[in-house]
This record gives sequence, C-alpha cells and structure tokens, in this order.
Amino acid sequence: MKKSSKAGRTPKAPAVNLKSLASHLGLTAGTVSSVLNNSPASRAIPEHTRERIFKAASEFDYRPNFLARSLRVKRSYTVGVIAEEIGDAYGANLISGIETELRKNNFLFLTVVHRHDEKLMRSYSQLLLTRGAEGIITIDTSIDQQPVLPTVAIAGHQNVPNVTNVILDHHCAARLVLRHLLELGHSQIAFFRGPSTSSDSIPRWKAIQEVAAELNLSINPKLVFQLENIPNTPDIGCIPAKALLATKRPFTALFAYNDTSAMGAMAVFYKAGFSVPKDVSVVGFDDIDFSSFAIPPITTVHQPLLEMGTVAAQTLLDRIEERAPFVPEIALAPKLIIRESTGPARQL
Repeated sequence: MKKSSKAGRTPKAPAVNLKSLASHLGLTAGTVSSVLNNSPASRAIPEHTRERIFKAASEFDYRPNFLARSLRVKRSYTVGVIAEEIGDAYGANLISGIETELRKNNFLFLTVVHRHDEKLMRSYSQLLLTRGAEGIITIDTSIDQQPVLPTVAIAGHQNVPNVTNVILDHHCAARLVLRHLLELGHSQIAFFRGPSTSSDSIPRWKAIQEVAAELNLSINPKLVFQLENIPNTPDIGCIPAKALLATKRPFTALFAYNDTSAMGAMAVFYKAGFSVPKDVSVVGFDDIDFSSFAIPPITTVHQPLLEMGTVAAQTLLDRIEERAPFVPEIALAPKLIIRESTGPARQL
C-alpha cells in the first residue's frame, strides 16, 4: 500500500489572524488593527497597550493582510516615485530617505525611471495613478503642469499648483563655497555647470552668479564649462576638465557641479601633472559617500539627501492624510565640508 506523501509531516500551526490576536490580548480587533496600522486613532491608545500589541504581534509572527486592508478601506497605501535614475549615489540616498519614512508609516512605493525620455515622463504619472498610487514624489524631474495627485518634487523649482518643492538653499551653498575659496586667495576660478537635463542646473548657476556679484568676484566665461547629458559617473567631469586645460588660461580652483564630476576632473589634472590642492583646488557638491574616499578627499557642499528624501515622504503623507496644509516650497540648508582638496591659491 502506497504511503501518503503527507505521512510523517508535522501539521502546520494555523496562522494567527487579527481576531485571534485580539482575543489573546483581551482587546477588540479594531484597537489592535489601529495600532498595527499606525492609524490616527491609535494616538489615543495608551503606550503600555501599544507595546503589548506590538510584542504579541512579534511573538506570534502576525502580519496584517495588506490586500484585505486595502480592499476594506478602498486605499492602496502606495505612492509613486518618479526618478531620473536610481543607480547613482544622489538618487540612491534620496530613495533611502523616502523608503525609511514610508516604511515607518506602512506605505509601499513604486519606482519608475525615465532617464529624461519625454514620452516616459508624460506617461508615468498616469501609469502610477492607474496602479492606485495616492501621491507622487519626483526626483530631479521637471514638472510644468498641475498633477492630479498630491505631488512633492525633490529639486523642483517650478511654481506649479498641487506640487511642493523640496529644495536646497543654493544661494547659501554658493556663498559658502565662494567665500571659502576667496579666503584661500583664489580669484581665478573655473566652473562646471550642470547638465541641461538636471533640474538643479539653472537655479544653482544663477545663485553662483548672484553671489559672485555680491562678493565682487569676476567670473571669466572662458573658464565656465557645461557638463554633457551623459550618465553620472566620473567620466562626466573628464571632458570639461580636458577642455579647461586646453584653453591654457590660468586658474587656481575649480567649483564642480557635483562630486562625481569633481572626481573626474581630479583624475584629468593628475594625469596632466597638476597636484590637488597645491596647483588646483577642487570643490564638489552633494557630499556623496565616495567624496571622502577620493585622493585627496574632496571639499564639498553637503546636500542632506537622506533628510530631503525623508522630508519629501513626510510632506506627501501629510497631504494624503490631510494632516497639514499645502506648502509650495521647503528649503533645506547646506553645509560646507572642508577636506584636503582645497588649499591656498598658488601664485600665477
């Protein structure tokens, strides 16, 4: 007689559901659900009760049925994230901040990448809407039309209804860098402008020009170079650095658009026989992780990317849950991180 394939197996314990967990705790299912889903009503529940619920849920390995919850309340608890790219350090840090905050609030997110393909950029908002997204966060993406869903634009600089822009104070950043270089005796400063596809490019360059005028610093247009619209790797700084050296014009410092282009430029300078910072001081922007491991470590503007991602997620959730009024812009402050890539200007 053939033995059943189930013979000898230990029967599985039935999964703990919300009703049985509530019964074990001596509480109503509504109270337990409110706490585990971090709903506004849970704020009125005593902390010791909340701790009991979380402890029991962990002990019994209880996981809320997300699909059932969504169908019950007719909500997806999902937001969309539209990014230019996510593989670079800039996008990765922002998304890390977004993910941490959304996870704390039991929200999921769907990410789409457009790489500045206009057709994709036009279609993604509608796609995320049809997938049930309750709001949108964009990263380095220009928005020129009012969106249907509540939207937060990181590095957004256009005044559009229903969109909150989370930005860095670029005037403050420019002032920190240019004052630092002037104090070191630099007056012949080269600049890398950002790619035309980057939403920060125009506002940052405008801020640099305005602060330079305030500080009576003359910007030589022959020492200003535009970065190409290519992937954000150190290669992005190599082409303009070679063009800069080819001009044979004297300069003692470079203010690069970002840390990645600063790294590429330093590699070109090194191969050309220039020492950083003895011959050329270099300043980057963003303070990505690798900037402190470059040789030499890069002086840079710290852009609080994790915080910007967190603030963007908090702001969007406040809009979705109607916890706070709409604000058109939130500006975060930069910091200048002085490392070994800047030093006193050499004599020209």
